[in-house]
Amino acid sequence: MRAENASSIVDGNVLAGLLGGIFEGDATTLIGVCGGCGARGALAETVVEIDDVAAIVRCRSCSHTLLTVLHDDDDVRLVVGTLRELRRS
Repeated sequence: MRAENASSIVDGNVLAGLLGGIFEGDATTLIGVCGGCGARGALAETVVEIDDVAAIVRCRSCSHTLLTVLHDDDDVRLVVGTLRELRRS
């Protein structure tokens, strides 16, 4: 049985390493648009709750979950939440 680990709240810059295998280049510079409130900004500006298995990426303006990055030693999965759009700046 896996022990529960405390999560940390950090900014979106943590996504650089987590999303590096999915997106070419620095993913933190990608511009996201929140489907909840319409706010737009770089992923580096989001609020991220992270632990050993997941990073929950939230809109800084309204706290809706934009996306979730699930990760383990062998795989990275991206689950899209209220992220309406993601583009290069």
